[in-house]
Amino acid sequence: MNLFHSVRAVASSGNGEGAIDWDAVVEAARAGTRPGSVDLTAAERSGYATDVRDARDRVREVAAIDFDVPDTIEIQHRHHWIDANVATFRRVLEPLEGQQADFLPGVARAVNTGTMSFMLGFLARNVLGQYDPLLLADEVDADHALYFVHPNIRQVAADLHVDFPRFRRWIAFHEVTHAAEFGAAPWLSDYLEERMEEGLDDLSHGGFDREAFREMNVAMTVVEGYAELLMDHAFDDEYADLRAKVDARRQGGGPLSKLAKRLLGLGLKRQQYERGKRFFEGVAALRGLEAAGLVWESHENLPTDDELDDPGAWVSRMGI
Repeated sequence: MNLFHSVRAVASSGNGEGAIDWDAVVEAARAGTRPGSVDLTAAERSGYATDVRDARDRVREVAAIDFDVPDTIEIQHRHHWIDANVATFRRVLEPLEGQQADFLPGVARAVNTGTMSFMLGFLARNVLGQYDPLLLADEVDADHALYFVHPNIRQVAADLHVDFPRFRRWIAFHEVTHAAEFGAAPWLSDYLEERMEEGLDDLSHGGFDREAFREMNVAMTVVEGYAELLMDHAFDDEYADLRAKVDARRQGGGPLSKLAKRLLGLGLKRQQYERGKRFFEGVAALRGLEAAGLVWESHENLPTDDELDDPGAWVSRMGI
């Protein structure tokens, strides 16, 4: 970790226009993060491919959903992940950059740049796998992508004292379930983008669109919860031990780590998948797993915030 280069990149960002120096963000995040290795053995490379293929086939089978995995599947190290995701951060935050304070603009720019580089580096050191729907991408036909951060997967497997191939396979299945959701619901990306744009536009004008963010939170709770439901039926092994160990690891760490997780909403994501899973377990208990998949037919089939805690009400509204 080259702390000197990271600090220098942030310090030099005070000169220039815009609330964030994105080139300095990338330079600082990379300098503060060891990339790790992606020198895979032939068996490891084959293992990733097999895991993704098996996950696709099993999810298709248990969910009765027709989808395919993205054409772009990358085995990354941490710097690769930073490069792949900085554009997303930039797209999301662009509407808010006009909110830079007028006082001490150079200082504000350096602080913003340092904050973003810290967050991007933190995520790069912790993300295991990622299904990227490329929300807000400029390219109309931008392909979705699937990333596996190999050094993190190997490190966490070692830290948790679990078998690496089994842990890698579990991560692959989880990310492929997200690919299944977006593949089954072509409207989902546009729906999330619209809510995100509405919310960010309101923030950029000093307001807060509670409804847009509530709808986006409900949709993401559905995404996380349905993925958990599919994992229970599709993964070809018990994984309660893996989930328990990963959850314990995420709740641990020092004060700085816990603050970063809170700022990044990682605790909210855990609440989302727990609440969403309870909803879909309730639907499946009432009408079966296939009925739960009706949620992807249109945005009108998404549960309301109240229905998330009352799956019977959603079943009644769907007439199933």
